[in-house]
Amino acid sequence: MVIDEQPAAKPRTPFWRELPILLGVAIVVAIVVRAFVLQTFFIPSESMENTLNINDRVLVNKLVYNFRDPHRGEIIVFKAPMQWRSDPNEEDFIKRVIGEPGDHIVCCDAQNRITVNGKALDETPYLYSDAQGTDEPSDTKFDVVVPPGRLWVMGDHRSHSGDSHELWKRTNGDATASTIPIESVVGRAFVLFWPFTSATWLTVPSTFDGIPAPAGG
Repeated sequence: MVIDEQPAAKPRTPFWRELPILLGVAIVVAIVVRAFVLQTFFIPSESMENTLNINDRVLVNKLVYNFRDPHRGEIIVFKAPMQWRSDPNEEDFIKRVIGEPGDHIVCCDAQNRITVNGKALDETPYLYSDAQGTDEPSDTKFDVVVPPGRLWVMGDHRSHSGDSHELWKRTNGDATASTIPIESVVGRAFVLFWPFTSATWLTVPSTFDGIPAPAGG
């Protein structure tokens, strides 16, 4: 009679020895994800109210713009040019894309609306409002064609936002100084996750649908 002998089980590695390896792997994964895929940002100012309030937290997709450029209506985080900053250490800005390269943007039409390539924007759903009323689209007139490789960006709280329309005013209509290079964009803010009671997806407003392509585009 032949008796099969089972191989002796290998001694199990104690968990305390595996823990440093697991922690190391987790840290590496977290670093890679933060550097290339997703990152959280907090909102330091009122420039995007009421869409985003001070100390809100958003999740930013850092990978999406490796495959395409930012689109109108998206909320983006970018490295602000030095002349945009009131504090040199305030590097990361968050704004809404209003115009892409080649777009003709005008403020304002007879109904006091910003137009992009001739289409008027209904910005009421996201412009800042309080008991005193809704922000104006802009406190200064502008007529600009967005230079190649650049974006026209504005905060939703226009009266408290250092953005393209503010730089247009400060630089006497310099289209380059009033826009940001696409290469400075960190990523797209796509969800407000904190506070949990205000959690929501940051979608593109419908007013940006159907904007014609820029002339010659």
